[in-house]
Amino acid sequence: MLLCADIGNSHTVLGLVSQGEVTDHWRVATDERRTADEWAVLIRGLLAESASTVALTGVAVCATVPSVLHEWRDMLRAHYGEIPHVVVEPGVRTGVPVLMDNPREVGADRIVNALAASNLFRGPTIVVDFGTATTFDVVSEKGEYVGGAIAPGIEISLEALGKRGAQLRKVELVRPRSVIAKNTVEALQSGMVFGFASQVDGIVTRIISELGVSSDRVNVVATGGLVPLVAEECATLTEHQPWLTLLGLELVFRRNS
Repeated sequence: MLLCADIGNSHTVLGLVSQGEVTDHWRVATDERRTADEWAVLIRGLLAESASTVALTGVAVCATVPSVLHEWRDMLRAHYGEIPHVVVEPGVRTGVPVLMDNPREVGADRIVNALAASNLFRGPTIVVDFGTATTFDVVSEKGEYVGGAIAPGIEISLEALGKRGAQLRKVELVRPRSVIAKNTVEALQSGMVFGFASQVDGIVTRIISELGVSSDRVNVVATGGLVPLVAEECATLTEHQPWLTLLGLELVFRRNS
C-alpha cells in the first residue's frame, strides 16, 4: 500500500492508494510548527485506525510549503528509512513536458495534477483546484503542461474581507438563499459562492477560447477541498475527481521506483 501526501498551504491530504484506488484518506492542518517526530506520531495514529491493514510499500510526497517538506524529509529518514519514498521536485521523472518559461517554478502539486488528468481523461483538460489559491492548469491532448492561472482562494478572500472591512466579518461558507441577499451575512456568502463560480466559468471560457478547440472536446476537472461549495454553481465543470493529486502521486512513484 502506498502512502501519498499532498502538503498544501492550509491542509495536508493523506491517502492510502493502490492500483489507482484511494482506499483510505485524511485531511489535517498544515502546521509549520509541527516537527518531524510529531508528523510521525500523527501518521502512525492515522494508519493504526485505517481499515486498510496492508503494510506500507512506499511513500510519495508533493509539497508547496518548504518548511513542512523539510520536516517530512527528516521524518521519512528517521521513521520510514526502510521504505522507498519519492518527493516530487525538479529532477524527478513525471513524464509531463512543462511548456513554461521557467518549468522549475511550477508547483509540484500542479504537475502531479496534470499527470493524473492526462492519464484519466482523453483530450485537452483544464484542472481547477479549489484550495488556498484557486489554480487553473491546462493540459494538452499530448499530456503537456502548457500553463494556467492562479487566483486567490475562497477562504483567504473571505478572511481578507473580514480583516479589511470595518463592518464585515467572517461568515460560514455555505450557499445563501439567493444571489440578491437581504442581510450582510448572506451578502458575503453570495459574493463568495456565486462570485467564485462566475470567476471559474469566466476563466475556463477564456482558456478554451485561447486553446482554439471546441468546448465539448475539453475536460474541465474540479479537485480540492472546497469543490462542494461552488461546483453546482459552475456551468463549465465536467468532472469531479477529489483525489486527483493522490492518484498522480501514485503514478509518479511508479515512474521513479
